[in-house]
Amino acid sequence: MIPELGHFALALALALSFAQAAAGLWGAQRRDVRAMAATSPLAAGVLLAVLSAFGCLAWSFWTNDTTVANVVANSHSAKPALYKLTGTWASHEGSMILWVAILALCGAAVAGFGRGLPSALQARVLAVLGLVAAGFLAFILATSNPFDRVWPPPPDGQGLNPVLQDPGLAFHPPLLYLGYVGTAVTFAFAVAALIEGRVDAAWGRWVRPWALASWSFLTLGIALGSWWAYYELGWGGYWFWDPVENASLLPWLAGCALLHSAVVVEKREALKTWTVFLALLAFALSLLGTFLVRSGVLSSVHAFASDPTRGVFILALLMLYVGGSFALFAWRAAAMRPVGVFAAVSREGSLVLNNLLLCSVAAVVLVGTLYPLFADLLFSHKISVGPPFFQSALLPLAAPLIAAMAFGPVMAWKRARLGDALMRLWWAALGGLAALVLSFALAGWQVGPALGFGAAVWLILGALADIADRIALFRRPAAAWSRLAGLPRAALGGAVAHAGMGVMILGLAGMGLATDRLAQLRPGESVSLAGYDWRLERVEDAPGPNFTARRAIVAVTRAGVPVTVLTPEKRSFPVGRTTTTEAAIHTTLASDLYAVLGDERDGAAVLRLHHNPLAPWIWLGAAVMALGGGLSLSDRRLRVGAPARRAVPA
Repeated sequence: MIPELGHFALALALALSFAQAAAGLWGAQRRDVRAMAATSPLAAGVLLAVLSAFGCLAWSFWTNDTTVANVVANSHSAKPALYKLTGTWASHEGSMILWVAILALCGAAVAGFGRGLPSALQARVLAVLGLVAAGFLAFILATSNPFDRVWPPPPDGQGLNPVLQDPGLAFHPPLLYLGYVGTAVTFAFAVAALIEGRVDAAWGRWVRPWALASWSFLTLGIALGSWWAYYELGWGGYWFWDPVENASLLPWLAGCALLHSAVVVEKREALKTWTVFLALLAFALSLLGTFLVRSGVLSSVHAFASDPTRGVFILALLMLYVGGSFALFAWRAAAMRPVGVFAAVSREGSLVLNNLLLCSVAAVVLVGTLYPLFADLLFSHKISVGPPFFQSALLPLAAPLIAAMAFGPVMAWKRARLGDALMRLWWAALGGLAALVLSFALAGWQVGPALGFGAAVWLILGALADIADRIALFRRPAAAWSRLAGLPRAALGGAVAHAGMGVMILGLAGMGLATDRLAQLRPGESVSLAGYDWRLERVEDAPGPNFTARRAIVAVTRAGVPVTVLTPEKRSFPVGRTTTTEAAIHTTLASDLYAVLGDERDGAAVLRLHHNPLAPWIWLGAAVMALGGGLSLSDRRLRVGAPARRAVPA
C-alpha cells in the first residue's frame, strides 16, 4: 500500500506542477491577480506531494520491502541502518526523487520568502520552476518509477554497491543536488526576465542570493565527492578528471561567473545580457551533467544508469529547456540594454575579466570532456583526454585569473587606477614572490608546485589586504576594529572565499610534491618513504557489520619515534560478491600518511604507501570557500529589500 501511495503522490505532483506553470504564465500575462496568487499554494502542494513520495520510498527502504524492485536492487536486510536510509537516493530512481524534492523545496521557498518580489515576476519564476519539475516528474513516472513492484518477492535484496556504503558519499548527492537545483532557480529568474524584457538592479539583488547558495552547495558537494574518492577508492589522488567529475565542475564554473556578474548588474546595471546568458548556461550545464551520468554514454564509478531510453528522455528535456530558453534569449536579449558604463580599469572591468577567464576554463573542460565521446561516435576512434591535457591547457588561464582575484576587490567602482591597486597589494605581491623563491629552493626547482605556493600566498595575502584597506587598518588603526565589526558580511565573505581558494591551492601545490612506493612486505619487515619507516606488524582478519576484511597493521615511525599505526583493509561483501579497498590515512596539517592493502602473496602483503604533503588543505580550502559564501549569504542586504524598480517607459 505504501508504494502505491508514493506512486500516486508523484502523479499528483505532476498535475500540480502543470497547474502551477499554467497559472503563473497565464496570470502574469493577463495580470490576473487570482491566478498569480494561486502559484504559491500550488508550489506548496507540489512540495507536499513530492515529500510524501520521498517518504514512502524511504519507508520502503527502511523496512526492506522486497516487493519493491528498487529496494531489491539496492538494499539488503544486513545493510547498516544509515545506508538503508541513504540508499533511498543511492539509486538512479531515488536520486531523481531527491532532485525533484529539492526543486520543489526551492519553489516553495520562492513562494514563501519572495513576497518582496513583484507579483508578475514571482508568478513567472514559479511557472518556470513548475515546468522544470513537471518535466522531471514525467521522466520519473515514464522511465524511472521507483515504486515498481516485483512478484514473487525475493527473500532479500541484492545489496548496495559497497563503494557507496560510506558516510562521505551518502551525503555527497544531497549537497550536489542543492547546488544543481540552485541553478534551476537562477534559470527561472532569467527566463522570467526574458519574458518580461526587463533586467535591472533589483533583479540582480534577487538573483544573487540564489546564485550564491547554489555555488556554496556545489563547492561543498564537489569537495565531499573528491574527499570520498581520495580515501575510499584507494588510488591516492583527489581528482581524476573523470568526465562525470568534470560534469559537476562545469556548472560550478558557470555559477561562479554568474555570481560575480550579478554584482555588476546590481551595482551598475551593466552586463545584463551576459548575466542572463550565464544563468541559462549554468542550468544547461547542470542538465548536461544529468544526461552524462544517466544516459549510459559514459562508463564511470559515478554513473547512475545505463538505460538508453532514459538517456533519450533526458536529451529531450535538455533540448526543450535549453533550446527553448536560448531561443527566447536570442529573441528578447536586445530589450535589455545596459545603463551603467565603466572604464576597462575598474572593479567592473576586473569582474568582466574574471568572467571571461572562468568561461574559458569551462570551455576547455567542456571540450576535453565531450570531444572523446564525439570522436568515438563520428569516427569510431577512441581517444583518452586525461590530466596532462587539462593541466597544461588550464594553467595559462588560471594564472591571470588568480592575479585578477586579488586585484578586483581593491579597485574602485566605475574608474580606477592600476597604480593605486598595486600600492594596496605590494606586500601581498612581495609575500607571493618570497613563497615562490623559497619553494623553488626547498622543492628541488619543481616549477608547478612553486607557482602554486606563490599563487596561494598571493591570494591569501590579497584577501587580507582587501579587508585591511576596507577598515583603514594602516591609515586609521585606532578605529580599525570597530570598522571591522561594521563591515558588510558580503564583503567579508568575499575575502574569506578568495582566501579559501588560496588555501586550496596550497593543498594542490603540496600534492605536486607527493611521493609513493609499492612494497611487498612480510610481517616484521619495513620500508622507508619520505623520511618515515613503515613496518608491517601483521595481517589479520577483521569482521564487519556486513562484510569480512583482511586488515594490515602498519606501524609508522620517524627517527625511531612512533608516529601512528595505520590499518588499511581489503573488504569482501558476501552480498554481491564484491571486494573493495579501505585506505588508512593519518592526517595532520602538514601531510597525509596513506596506506592501501593489496593482495597477499606467499605470506607477504603488497602495500601501496603514499606521503601527501598538505593534502588536507585541499578540502579545508573548499570548506573555507563555502564558509565565505555562507557569510555573504547572511548579509541582511541580500535577504531583505532590494533597489526600487524603475518605472518602465511607455
